[in-house]
Amino acid sequence: MRTKTKLYAAVLGLATTGALVLSTGGASSHGYTDLPVSRQKLCANGTVTNCGDIQWEPQSVEGPKGFPAAGPADGKLCSGGNSRFAQLDSPRTPSGGAWPTTKVTGGQSYTFRWQFTARHATTDFKYYVTRQGWNQDHALTRADLNTTPFLTVPYGGQQPPATLSHSGTLPTGLSGHHVILAVWTIADTGNAFYACSDVTF
Repeated sequence: MRTKTKLYAAVLGLATTGALVLSTGGASSHGYTDLPVSRQKLCANGTVTNCGDIQWEPQSVEGPKGFPAAGPADGKLCSGGNSRFAQLDSPRTPSGGAWPTTKVTGGQSYTFRWQFTARHATTDFKYYVTRQGWNQDHALTRADLNTTPFLTVPYGGQQPPATLSHSGTLPTGLSGHHVILAVWTIADTGNAFYACSDVTF
């Protein structure tokens, strides 16, 4: 009887520890873009199917900060280097089709919007876009992008509200299908959140 009691206590202790680890891991900041709609949001809202884990966790595309000098490896930018979300890195959807795009116009103001499921002290938001003539047939790399952001929104260590919008002018000289990479850099951790949005200029 005593052995069973000890075993139960050990199992209960492990379960509690696991729950604590999960809850503290989930306490970090999380967020994604829905304007222009990001690949993770398209998976979460069912527009794109068979996406795997990301359909349940569009807010969790977290990877090392410091892009473009550091951050996720080339070919893993849209997933933040997270292998659980590798579907986001593919140039095609899991069903083999093209990622749906949002129509945008170069030289015009555009309102970008983030949704946050947990708020955190924020350094800034930066937006990068692919170069004209980029290679659309492979996973996104730094060579595909203009690594100077076309929009930087400093945030001074503040915590964003649950929904945050800010506007910026889209670059000119682009036509056809492009990818906007949005990077939300956290002030008090070593990480940032990444979101890829497919657009048509």
